[in-house]
Amino acid sequence: MKKIVVFVAGFLLISSFTVTNRVEKLIQKEIKSVFSIETYTKETISVSKEINETLPIKISEENFFKIVSNKELKGYYFISKGFGKTDYFDFIVIFNKDLIVTKIKVLVYREDHGGEIGSRRWLKQFIGLKTDKKINYQDDITAISGATLSAKSITNQVNKILKTVHILHQQKQL
Repeated sequence: MKKIVVFVAGFLLISSFTVTNRVEKLIQKEIKSVFSIETYTKETISVSKEINETLPIKISEENFFKIVSNKELKGYYFISKGFGKTDYFDFIVIFNKDLIVTKIKVLVYREDHGGEIGSRRWLKQFIGLKTDKKINYQDDITAISGATLSAKSITNQVNKILKTVHILHQQKQL
């Protein structure tokens, strides 16, 4: 029995690193593609505690990064989660250095229904958004039959990300 527990614990530990590694590779691929670069470094963004408390989404060492290539700022990316009908999904929003959304991609979708939000065609509605823009589901963002909850969720999360980045820019934290 003890061997089974150790095996299962080891398997889960290895599996969790595999998922993280897979997601990290997806992120790297998207960043390299968006900015047409081969190499880059990601730098965490530090925010004062006082400002962080005012943000719609709190900044941590795991969700918001600068993208630097050859000592030049290329842009930023924000990793976030949305909630579908029964489970969370992970997605990334990539901004250029002028804080305009240049790419949004669903990285991990854990449900059987609603995965349509991952289609490039639907996600391109977010491209070009500036941080001072507030978007509305069904007005600015087309609804998706069968993915209503996921589509509303990602729209709401993108709004929070836009507002968060806008506040950080206004507070000269970027």
